[in-house]
Amino acid sequence: MTVAPLPADPAARVLARALIVDDHPLFCDALSMTLKVVAGLTQVETVGRLDEAVARLDAAAHPDLVVLDLNLPDVDGLDGLVRLRLAAPDVAVLVVSSLADPRVIGAALQAGALGFVPKHSHRDVYRAAIDALRAGRVWLPEGFEPAAPGASAGEAAVARLGLLTRQQARILQLICEGKLNKQIAYDLNIAETTVKAHVTAIMRKLGVLSRTQAVLIAKEARFASLMPESG
Repeated sequence: MTVAPLPADPAARVLARALIVDDHPLFCDALSMTLKVVAGLTQVETVGRLDEAVARLDAAAHPDLVVLDLNLPDVDGLDGLVRLRLAAPDVAVLVVSSLADPRVIGAALQAGALGFVPKHSHRDVYRAAIDALRAGRVWLPEGFEPAAPGASAGEAAVARLGLLTRQQARILQLICEGKLNKQIAYDLNIAETTVKAHVTAIMRKLGVLSRTQAVLIAKEARFASLMPESG
């Protein structure tokens, strides 16, 4: 399975249950109350790391909505959003982040998010964003202007990473951590030959010839590569 943007659906989308992925407890508490009181959601759970979010999605029925902060302890860039979409391609994702640079917003949409809300927006903005998603529309910050035409290296990397399957994305993450095929096989409880086959497929999809080049593609999806160069 590969990541494809969840299309805006003209039919009404039910949003009653949400999962917040953010490592700041006070913000989670405030956002949880906002989603319930202002946006009308009935059930809101919170986790502080991406791996916890993926484990939650694996263990129980999916929520209708995931509210994702891009800046998490175990994430460095848009690869976290890609991994989340691979874990739950049927779930709407609303990114809530203080990284409101146009290139980051554009790359988040490219990676499958249905909306982007600057983190410290007024609660009415959150309500409007949820209403837009319920109506099948994409939500963007007021005044957002897409970056100039021509994908940056970071945006191109996000697009390539979206071609990977969930298992391939996990293996690439472990490669980035410096693990060898034997170690990856042990961690994932699969045969080393299976790891080798996945690594070959990863390199083919990313258009590279070595593990080192694959790691460089993953690094290009980090926030530093998505931000415009300062003058």
